[in-house]
This record gives sequence, structure tokens and C-alpha cells, in this order.
Amino acid sequence: MADIRLAFRPEMVSETRDIKPDTASSRSGPQSVGRIFSILEFLASTEAGATLSQLAISASAPKTSLVGLLAGLTEEECLTRDESGRYYLGPRFMTLAMRAVSGRDFLKLARPALTDLSRKTGETAVIAALSHEDNMVTYLDKVESANSIRYSVTVGEVRELYCTVGGKLLLAFFEPERLETYLRSHRRKRYTDSTLTGKAEIIAELERIRREGIARTSDEQVQGSSGLAGPIYSNTGEVIAALLIAGPSERMRANAARNEQLVIEAAEACTKATGGITLDSSLKAQGRTA
Repeated sequence: MADIRLAFRPEMVSETRDIKPDTASSRSGPQSVGRIFSILEFLASTEAGATLSQLAISASAPKTSLVGLLAGLTEEECLTRDESGRYYLGPRFMTLAMRAVSGRDFLKLARPALTDLSRKTGETAVIAALSHEDNMVTYLDKVESANSIRYSVTVGEVRELYCTVGGKLLLAFFEPERLETYLRSHRRKRYTDSTLTGKAEIIAELERIRREGIARTSDEQVQGSSGLAGPIYSNTGEVIAALLIAGPSERMRANAARNEQLVIEAAEACTKATGGITLDSSLKAQGRTA
């Protein structure tokens, strides 16, 4: 830095001082980043969530300085806050975390269950998650059916949430405010006569999915194609991905009962293999009833 300062002309010295960042301001950015990571690391280490006081201790910061930070993280859905005031890792953070490992550990660990599901059902099996816009679903991995007539997708392909089986599964576990925002702002096209587009009918369907733990579609986006999907949970009980099968509607209807059980079992196997909490445990952790 000394060499650089010697290059300045004398008349530029005051100008250089004028643009030098304020000491307190220059520290506030890195300090906030450090506190955010302390909060996230602490919440990742516990399933019980944490109070403002506990987070203040973990971040070595006054409670008053964390209020705005926590409010911002909650608004962006990196955190969630329950009625008692406890904070938990939120769906957006879990989605980002899953994306960070989606090409490595997560998919590698989930692959055996994905392959096994395709083999047992004879249908194309897919792992899907929220896209980076958070209002679409994207396909992360697949094992295609060996049948000559089969459902085919491309890894990285993006589809709608409200009318695809993986999308509806993920949508069912949105927080109420997030779901309301999506339904209010997202235009819903009727692809077939079976496509659900009304707000009330979509909400009723999502409640059923959340209650039963499985999503179903039949001819909703593509005529003649049906699907089943189950949730993959993170280690904090958040739904971070959907495990699905899809195939010709006639074949899917004929094997519906058997395939539903296989999808549920495979989704639970994926959750376990990737270090997540199983369905019953996650429901308890989120304070839901089956």
C-alpha cells in the first residue's frame, strides 16, 4: 500500500481521505456476515431451534443487534420463527444447501434408492427440487424406465409447481405465507381438462398431500401421463426434494396401490441415506399432526 500512496500527487491526498470508508461502517459488513454464519451453524447443530437469547450467545452479539438481522433472514425464508419465538433453519436455506451438494454427496447418496425405485416399479424415477427462482421445479437426477413406452425427462429441465407431481409435493410443504404469495402472483395455465388452476382446489389438494405424505397427478400437464411423489427430508425436518415416478396413465393406474407404497418407502430411504429425519420425526419436529 505504501508504494501506491507514493504514486498520488499531493493535491489528491484530501480526495483519497474523503473516499476512505468509515471505520465503523467497514467493520459492520464482515461483522454481520460473521454473525449470520454463527446463527446458521448453531441452528444446524440442533433440532430444537433456538431463542433470541441463545442466538445472541452463539453469535457473541447483543440481542438488540440481532433483531433486524433475524427479521431479514426470516423474511427471506432462510429462517423460520414459531409462535413461541424459537428460530429454525428455513426452507430457502435448506434448498440452497441441497443445491450446493446436489451434484456431489446428496445425489450420490440418494442414487441407490432412485435406481431401486425405477427397477421395482418399472417406471422412470426422478429426484426434483425447487429451481433457483423458487417458483418452479427442476429435475436433479433420473433413472429412466426400461419400457419402450415410458416417461422421459431431461436433468436440469424446469417445470411448473402447481400441475406436476414433484412440484405439487414441494408446494404442499410451503409455509402458509409463502404459498399465498405463490398462488397470488403465479399465473396458472390449464394444460389439460384435468389441470387444477383454482386456488381453493389447489389448496385442498396440497392439504391432502401434506396429510397423506404422497402427491398424485393424472393427465394434469401432459395428457396420458401420471405420477406419484414422496418427500425427501433434511436433517432438520424440512422437505428439500421430491422423489417421484412417472409413466403412462393407464399403466400407472393399474399399479397405483403398489407403486404408492414403493414411492413412500423409497423417499424414506433417500431421507435416511442423506442424513435426513424420517416423516414421523419431522412431523413432530415441525409441530404437525399426521
